[in-house]
Amino acid sequence: MKLGPDPHLPRQGLIDAHGGGGFRFAGMSHRGSLLCLPDGIWAWPVAHPAALTGETLARVFAEADDLDFFVLGTGIKPWVMPQSLRTRFRDAHIAVDVMTTGPAVRTYNVMLMESRRVGAGLIAVE
Repeated sequence: MKLGPDPHLPRQGLIDAHGGGGFRFAGMSHRGSLLCLPDGIWAWPVAHPAALTGETLARVFAEADDLDFFVLGTGIKPWVMPQSLRTRFRDAHIAVDVMTTGPAVRTYNVMLMESRRVGAGLIAVE
């Protein structure tokens, strides 16, 4: 299921660097958070974990048939995902792992290089 015509990189790609409030990937740089899914890399209007809701994760759940695993990078501080969101992921048959953004970028890259069906929500850090 495709959601809207929002500008995005229309394919998955490795994250080359993060920090300074953004990310570098595919020869480009982006200021702000990213949502990385099998159909592309999208700008993501999430600046802190408290903004994570079913609505901000709607694109993830819409692509559940193409995902087995989702890595959530929460910025610089660890965060415990509320049970209601964990239940949404479980019901969508997507394994989810929550960690700070640095390890999340590395985990996403490794899983992508292994050709796994992975997505990531990466909150930008300064």
